[in-house]
Amino acid sequence: MNSFQTLGKLGEGAYSIVHKAKRLIDGEMYALKKVKLANLSDKEKQNALNEVRILASIKNQYVISYKEAFFDEGENCLG
Repeated sequence: MNSFQTLGKLGEGAYSIVHKAKRLIDGEMYALKKVKLANLSDKEKQNALNEVRILASIKNQYVISYKEAFFDEGENCLG
């Protein structure tokens, strides 16, 4: 997560928080979803990974494109 500067919270769900973030490499703005893995069951962790796969597979002119996913060991979260 060191390559992003979070600028504020956009929304929150039961297992995750979405932040407005600026990627330091290119200065572009992104929605950065952080899924906290510490309190999730194995099934919930699998669902989070499936969501990443589905989002990565969507290619449509009317949907903002998915960029990347990563695991942050320091925060124990999927980003």
